[in-house]
Amino acid sequence: MPIRGVLFDVDDTLFDYSASEAAGLLAHLRQDGLLDRFPDPAAAVALWREITETEYSRFADGELSFPAQQRARARRFLSHLRRTAPSAVPEPEAVAWFTGYDAHRRAAWSAFPDAEPVLRHLTPGYRLGIVSNASVPQQRRKLDAVGLLDFFGDLVVCSEEHGAAKPAASIFLAGCALLELEPHEVAFVGDKYLVDALGAHDAGLRACWLDRANIRNRTAVRHGIHVIDSLELLPSVLTG
Repeated sequence: MPIRGVLFDVDDTLFDYSASEAAGLLAHLRQDGLLDRFPDPAAAVALWREITETEYSRFADGELSFPAQQRARARRFLSHLRRTAPSAVPEPEAVAWFTGYDAHRRAAWSAFPDAEPVLRHLTPGYRLGIVSNASVPQQRRKLDAVGLLDFFGDLVVCSEEHGAAKPAASIFLAGCALLELEPHEVAFVGDKYLVDALGAHDAGLRACWLDRANIRNRTAVRHGIHVIDSLELLPSVLTG
């Protein structure tokens, strides 16, 4: 049966999260005069991403709310700079620091250049939706800011509201239900092999791994998972 719908991940698939994350962090550290605490800017970004991965995993597992993981990330980052325990950083200070970082990050928000053209190409023939490990308000806000929200409207499923995160099959199936299609009629596109591609494949969708960083040669890709390095290649996968 042909593919009739496409579900997309957001961050680092349609929305250039990594670039805005790095730009926002470095701008915030420069403003606060803290960038010289690191050997180089790359070290600051690496630390922030290490902390983010840990705390965001706690959010995805249901241990923290979306705002709580933001505060936890800020608290741990500031505690590293001060060589203190995270608990020594007052919560209002963590909130204020993350708010400042977020303002700089939003100034750098952008979609990938291949996102809008492929969505415009697919819109006439496919139902489009979002499945993301995040919160609905946050992802809708990002998509709206970069001019992509109108392609999806209210067809957005996120882990915080759904109650389970990718790679759980239930969140992919919830996305299919929102499109009013069966899993075998839906493709899913995401940038993380284990979370996005393997999760979608195991849930019965046509899985497309968007490997922008070209790491496929270091990954054992399961048979049946399609690998693309640009969204420009997606239409041919859907019709192939």
